Amino acid sequence: MPYLYRDSKLRPPALPGAARATHSSGKAYKELKQECLCKGVLFEDPDFPACNSSLFFSEKPPIPFIWKRPTDIVKDPKFILGGATRTDICQGDLGHCWLLAAIASLTLNEKTLARVVPLDQNFGPDYAGIFHFQFWQHNEWLDVVIDDRLPTFKGRLVFLHSAEHNEFWSALLEKAYAKLNGSYEALKGGSTIEAMEDFTGGVGEMYEVKKAPDNFYEILEKALKRCSVVGCSIDTSNVAESEAKTPLGLIKGHAYSVTGIDKVRYLGRQVQLIRIRNPWGQVEWNGPWSDNSPEWHSISPSEQRHLSQAALDDGEFWMKFEDFKVHFDKVEICNLTPDALEDSTAHKWEVTIHQGSWVRGSTAGGCRNFLETFWTNPQIKLHLTEKDDGQDDCTFIAALMQNDRRKLKKLGAEMLTIGYSIYESSGRDGHLGKDFFRYHPSKARSKTYINLREVSNRFKLPPGDYILIPTTFEPHQEADFCLRIFSEKKAITEDLDESVAIDLPEPLNPTPSPQETEEEKQFWALFEQISGKDMEIAAEELKYVLNAVLKETKNIKFKNLSLISCRNIISLMDTSGNGKLEFSEFKVFWEKMKKWINIFLQFDFDKSGSMSSYELRSALKAAGYQLNNYLLQLIVLRYADEQFQIEFDDFLNCLIRLENASRVFQALSVKNKEFINLNIGE
Repeated sequence: MPYLYRDSKLRPPALPGAARATHSSGKAYKELKQECLCKGVLFEDPDFPACNSSLFFSEKPPIPFIWKRPTDIVKDPKFILGGATRTDICQGDLGHCWLLAAIASLTLNEKTLARVVPLDQNFGPDYAGIFHFQFWQHNEWLDVVIDDRLPTFKGRLVFLHSAEHNEFWSALLEKAYAKLNGSYEALKGGSTIEAMEDFTGGVGEMYEVKKAPDNFYEILEKALKRCSVVGCSIDTSNVAESEAKTPLGLIKGHAYSVTGIDKVRYLGRQVQLIRIRNPWGQVEWNGPWSDNSPEWHSISPSEQRHLSQAALDDGEFWMKFEDFKVHFDKVEICNLTPDALEDSTAHKWEVTIHQGSWVRGSTAGGCRNFLETFWTNPQIKLHLTEKDDGQDDCTFIAALMQNDRRKLKKLGAEMLTIGYSIYESSGRDGHLGKDFFRYHPSKARSKTYINLREVSNRFKLPPGDYILIPTTFEPHQEADFCLRIFSEKKAITEDLDESVAIDLPEPLNPTPSPQETEEEKQFWALFEQISGKDMEIAAEELKYVLNAVLKETKNIKFKNLSLISCRNIISLMDTSGNGKLEFSEFKVFWEKMKKWINIFLQFDFDKSGSMSSYELRSALKAAGYQLNNYLLQLIVLRYADEQFQIEFDDFLNCLIRLENASRVFQALSVKNKEFINLNIGE
């Protein structure tokens, strides 16, 4: 489908309190629920019906599912029973353990949980078969309403369920998330960080522990001070190792949480420690600094209390940071936005957000490997003005997310391979051209181009101005994107889209020359030959004249001009309003035509008689028209072919229409000025 351009101007971070109702009726949860209570009926959601299309889009259900409400499954259903905990999350017959791990982490943060899962819902007297949940999507909080019909087989829930058979918050949360993404099948395959971002509005980072930067301890320390959600895991080499226990009590392929980081004095030297939690609530590390290890005998009781150290079989344990780096392989950090944090939280991130689009033929230029089109991608200027506390550089995280690809799975869409490059600014305003990127190397870039929903990396750069270029790997690939900058100190960003401007030469007036040129003689002869007694030509005659002359021009491989083009030429040049051109009017137009031909030839690099639509920005600028991305996209959709080529006839039509539009705009501007002056005079 053609993507409509979404400009990448700065957006304020979304606030969860302003979650947008998403139901097709336009009604919010409370209104829909009240309607059901008044009518005495249970809610049935037409947007996500209880049928196979809500389950799968590429296959038929492997078993005959029956949709049932919790009241039909158990006698005394509860929304939440005894608090929302990790035991409420049991995987069913769907490959989405990434989502389960994220929901398990969600239960560790009461404030975040209460935002995603509004707690004032139940199966009590005001039960109406309707529930709602809130998710973050591309800088917007959405309120997703569902009915409580759930897929079952032989009277039991098929997908996510609680260990308590009469508790249903987790199954209903899964259904709301499936609705958000189009179906249950759309939830197959993903990363925990993706769901955590949807639950918090935060930005994710992933580190391979063995390749982590030298200041990794400080990164984790700051993340926990900001109340970021931090998880870690140990890789498995095969399926058999999944959930396997090591001799030191660690579980492979298992999602742990990082809950603390600190330093202690031990035998005269400082030791870095990290606290880990196993969501099982048991099975702990038994190496150095574990609950009952001898190292704690050398630590004072007050220091142990400071570290909340207790020898309990609760799944939480300390270990030496050096041992952590040896035994764990991956760390995921979900950095929370300021609105998700308590007012007292120190070290909050500064956040700026841009929404944009890669549009085929105009702003989908691909990566730096494709220099001819790379420069046409959206460009965002980043001003780094304040250094980190006690540092010479500025720290920021750049996170590029492609929007709605999971939801578009049922239409055949896959995750695109995305990434970005960062360049030092040249100091000039406006969209940077091809030559800048030809002669300037990037200052930084995403570690890799990868087909994930989001690519994020942390950078430390000196204060200054930089240009960030978000791209797909291949050109001509379309998607909407969301670019977020999380910075230690306030950073200023701005879109480098061009402002619309027109810089045309003054209209030429035909002046008699002392001696006719050969070109004029040729035109005059043709005019005499095909015009009537009035010495004027109509559109069909103009077409004959222009094509006859262009045919004789050796350096042009143009196809014949169309009748529509010639009618447009007459509408531009006809001063008498009779729908014909006099020879003097034609002479003025021919001067324009020669200029436009030269511009076209300048950008017809292979001399094929057509130019790439990606060069249209430069070609129009050479003709006096500076356009923004939105107008360029519309022109490309109108005039480019399937190979993103624009022939001269279309280029000519485009210029004629732009000049006509500019005349109307200028006339309106003059009238507005006269009106303003008149009012001022009164």
